[in-house]
Amino acid sequence: MALKRIALLFAVVALTLGASFSATDTTDISFSAADSISVSFSVTDSTGASSGKLVYKINIKEDIMPAAWRHVQRGFKEANELKADIMLIHMNTYGGLVNMADSIRTKLLNSQIPVWVFIDNQAASAGALISIAADSIYMRSGASIGAATVVNQTGEVAPDKFQSFMRSTMRATAEAKGKIPVIIEGDTVMKWRRDPKIAEAMVDPSVYIEGVIDTGKVLTFTTEEAIKWGYCEGKAESVSEIFSVNGIDDYTIVEFKPTFLDKLIGLLTSPVISGLLIMAIVGGIYFELQTPGIGFPLAIAVIAAVLYFAPLYVEGMAEYYELVIFIVGLILIAVEIFAIPGFGVAGISGIVLVLVGLTAAMIDNDIFRDIRPFSWVEIARPFMIVGFSLFSGLIASIVLSKRLISSPTFPDLALNHSLLKEEGYVGIDTRQKGLEGKLGKAITVLRPSGRIEIDDEIYDAIAEEGFIDKGEEIKVIKDEAGQVYVMRNEE
Repeated sequence: MALKRIALLFAVVALTLGASFSATDTTDISFSAADSISVSFSVTDSTGASSGKLVYKINIKEDIMPAAWRHVQRGFKEANELKADIMLIHMNTYGGLVNMADSIRTKLLNSQIPVWVFIDNQAASAGALISIAADSIYMRSGASIGAATVVNQTGEVAPDKFQSFMRSTMRATAEAKGKIPVIIEGDTVMKWRRDPKIAEAMVDPSVYIEGVIDTGKVLTFTTEEAIKWGYCEGKAESVSEIFSVNGIDDYTIVEFKPTFLDKLIGLLTSPVISGLLIMAIVGGIYFELQTPGIGFPLAIAVIAAVLYFAPLYVEGMAEYYELVIFIVGLILIAVEIFAIPGFGVAGISGIVLVLVGLTAAMIDNDIFRDIRPFSWVEIARPFMIVGFSLFSGLIASIVLSKRLISSPTFPDLALNHSLLKEEGYVGIDTRQKGLEGKLGKAITVLRPSGRIEIDDEIYDAIAEEGFIDKGEEIKVIKDEAGQVYVMRNEE
């Protein structure tokens, strides 16, 4: 017995030395009364980090929009850099843009890191598509998954070509999870891990599956139903319970945190802030036109335009040509004001182009590319926001300008002092009154206006008849409304 213990002890020592553990490795050895040896190793690396699972968590708790796709891309990049063992998506969404959901779905299907989804309330429509692409789905009691019929902004069911795309995408996603061996009545058969027909029934109400769904209804699973039909790996009331269910006790969660820029983009693309920025653009341009030179109002307008277009461009909604339309509109308005008398085609065209540029930037261009259903609501809503903001900005600028001019807070904003004649202020050159009958010469060609010289003084003048060449002698015939009239001296 003693020899047996000694032999076993030497075997354990040899195994421990041969493993070449670092100085931080520890080995616990205990002997039982039955002369057996229980050897357990608690291993840590040289930095002292735990050998548990590293979990990277991304929250999708809003509509599936470009921001969600951007977050998922960054999250997967960070997870790969950290060499995460598990990607966990915390899901609660009623859906969103199909193209964004499809991009996220593709990312999940191609991930080298196992992806788990925790549905703590809803995974409807686009959320269902993303969830099915995960390797494992866990749902809270009372949660649901399904209802992936494509609808437009008004909630109306989209044409069948969009439903066809969604049906095939849901079916292909389920098929991508492959088949598993199942023993039925003693025979081993291969069965879909996630039945593609069920995925299709979440889109198409005409699909009939015995015991699952009747025709005329779009399929949505509860937690228990999803578990029964292979669309959920287990029930969990919290994130920690998911790991308990899988027997994982040692894990570290690193959660994706949106940056300040992400939050700022979300704020600037909200309808209220977009409307205020449009008002700032209009107000800045209006005040700039009321003041000489280039100053603070124009700077406000430029900054507001950048804050308006830049977030929409980053979100993939605004295109470069929409910014070009807006700028061309501003140029036409400026030409109408400064170069063309009156207000005509250029000014009206400029206003229309500014309105189109601002409105088009708020519209998702995918509805024009036939990627998703077209809806007039998606055009009408931005148009109303832009139109109301432009009108409100103009009215507010006019009212504000009057108040500022009369406000004692800004006494120097407008010239309130009268220029009296008694103080020496006159609107014309009084010397011209005594020029009538005097002789001089033209120092420029008068066609009919030009410049003349009389008694070594230079004056602006107009030829009464025809043109007068440079150097010819002239005679002043009258001074009218502050203007000197001359004629060629024939004497």
